[in-house]
Amino acid sequence: MAHPKLSHRRASSLSLALFLLGLAILSLTDTWYPGIFIVVGTPLALRQYFRGNIYESILTLTIFGGLFILFTFENLPWKILLPILFTLAAINILCREFMSARRHDEAEEEESLNIEIEEETTNK
Repeated sequence: MAHPKLSHRRASSLSLALFLLGLAILSLTDTWYPGIFIVVGTPLALRQYFRGNIYESILTLTIFGGLFILFTFENLPWKILLPILFTLAAINILCREFMSARRHDEAEEEESLNIEIEEETTNK
């Protein structure tokens, strides 16, 4: 997880404002479906990005953008689409596993350093 770019409150406010603007555009153009996927996905991804969760924001954009494309172009051949979806799911699982393992290792290292520092200060 990267460092947050904005506070939780500010990131939530910006994503809510973007969501409301998206709803306004959908109501003006009367294109609720499948535009709602973009209107919901974009603010969620933006909030995740501003909170420092870059991987989750890319994943959210991919999912909601994929749903938008899927329902916009309904005549996509499933023989091509299903292998792509399964491959993307597998890549997602692998990336999460390796990213969480790295975070876990960093947390363990930090904890052991804190224990060493505490031991040194108590021994003096």
